[in-house]
Amino acid sequence: MTATATRAPRATRAMTPAGGRHRTGGGPRAGTIVAFLLPFFLPFVLFYLVPVCYAIWQSFLVVRRSGGQYGVAYTTFGGFEQYAQVFQNTEFWASIGRIGLFGIVQVPVMLFVALIMALLLDTPLLKLKSFFRISAFMPYAVPGVIAAIMWSFLYSPQLSPIVDVLKAIGLQPDFLGPGAILWSTANVSTWLWTGYNMLIMFSALQSIPQELYEAAKLDGASNWAIAWQIKVPIIAPSIILTTVFSIIGTLQLFAEPAVLRQISSNISSTFTPNMLAYAVASGNNYQQAAAISVVIALITFVLSFGFMRLTSKRAGL
Repeated sequence: MTATATRAPRATRAMTPAGGRHRTGGGPRAGTIVAFLLPFFLPFVLFYLVPVCYAIWQSFLVVRRSGGQYGVAYTTFGGFEQYAQVFQNTEFWASIGRIGLFGIVQVPVMLFVALIMALLLDTPLLKLKSFFRISAFMPYAVPGVIAAIMWSFLYSPQLSPIVDVLKAIGLQPDFLGPGAILWSTANVSTWLWTGYNMLIMFSALQSIPQELYEAAKLDGASNWAIAWQIKVPIIAPSIILTTVFSIIGTLQLFAEPAVLRQISSNISSTFTPNMLAYAVASGNNYQQAAAISVVIALITFVLSFGFMRLTSKRAGL
């Protein structure tokens, strides 16, 4: 009895509680971790980090010629010379001002419409929610180039049925004119991205416990009060997130004005910062285009990160 009782703990230690053998290896092997992470990190490094680092390096280079204007061209390190030319470029600052005006008007309007749509979809009074949700999100499924082509047809004075209807009631619209082309472009962006932002806000609304609404109704709160005093403050992080995405997207605006430029002479090749960088690169001045791209990226980072920090502090996040 004594010998058996003495050996029993050894047998128990050799077995797991489930009856299997005890494994001496603690966590997963390093090779397994690498195998799972490699499909993400390899494309991330090759197609994101490497091009970004190469663009930054190119922005510090300049092309010079030996023996005068028609001498042999060679590339050398120029320090911040390309950046100095960017900050002295009046077309660059004009495009920044134009896109700044675009964002100040378009982003709040788009997010306000997206918020109203999300609140309407979240109310129990609305019928056919699935239909309206899909209808609102459907424009996001249309590529930006296709959307711009479609709206260019609707803006065209010779082809647009909208223009014909407005002329029939005595109006003379000029959607492609110098005073309206910026807002015509903003309309295309708003049509494309409102449903996307609405879906983010609506998803945040779906995570709010229903008990909060029931308690508010017991206290006599109306649907209007519940929407603006309970729902909107709770989904404030989602509204901030969509605003940051919109700021980034505004500074990256390219496809819509590039397509509308084919039918309107009021959109130049330097209409937006990205179009300016593309035009400079098309002239084989890749170093200057790289410097413009880096400056755009820095401005985007400062504005988006600054907005996030400012709003997060005020919201107590």
